[in-house]
Amino acid sequence: MKARFLLHLNASLVYAFIYLPILVLIVFSFNQERINAVWTGFTLDWYLRLFTDGAILDALFNSLIVGVPSTLIATVLGTMAAIGMHKYDFPGKRLFESVLYLPIVIPEIVMAVSLLTFYVWISFALGTVSVILAHVTFNISFVFVVVLARLADTDGRYEDAARDLGASGWQTFRHVTLPLIRPGVIAGALLAFTISWDDFLIAFFTAGVGATTLPMKVYSMIKFGVSPEINAVSTVMILVTMILMLLAIRTEGITKTAKTIGS
Repeated sequence: MKARFLLHLNASLVYAFIYLPILVLIVFSFNQERINAVWTGFTLDWYLRLFTDGAILDALFNSLIVGVPSTLIATVLGTMAAIGMHKYDFPGKRLFESVLYLPIVIPEIVMAVSLLTFYVWISFALGTVSVILAHVTFNISFVFVVVLARLADTDGRYEDAARDLGASGWQTFRHVTLPLIRPGVIAGALLAFTISWDDFLIAFFTAGVGATTLPMKVYSMIKFGVSPEINAVSTVMILVTMILMLLAIRTEGITKTAKTIGS
């Protein structure tokens, strides 16, 4: 009984340490006072200002311009890489797989500096396109991991049966393989967009003039002090991130439930 109490207490303290600062940030985003030290009353003015602040709206638009294309490209390439690694054996397969895991393993600052160095070396102009390509580079790995895990749970006999019935390679992929791995692909895409939406470090190193994303804008605003307006922007970012992650988890959960019922 005592051990269980200590276990629950430890878990509660860990959750409080992680989420209590976020809760305080959300609460003070509704504070009337511009200084966060004292609560003076409830207001939605700071959220209303977000929709009239041109700089924040531009940063939000840039985040979407970067996040959507990078997610689409990374999802296609990551899915193709996962299918290739799952189905085929070829020389250097282990090395190629290790390279795909590198963006997940190496420190983000190292990847940011290496991308900036590469852009400078090839004389590639920094801007929105450079940020998109940078996000594609590390998002491929996350999509690859999620889709590969989904492929490991699929039954290859369905594909064999489709080919035995005369289906071509494309028909087998379109009508059998893709429906089987679709939840993993969607979950990978949602994860990729979430990471792109939240990224600051790589965007900071690879963005040029006019390519300021929302996390970069928040960083520039916080230099002048933490105001309820910054808390409001951060709350919106947290909300979007949580929604995307819950959608990804729900997608995987529905798939596992259906698989359990089917078995």
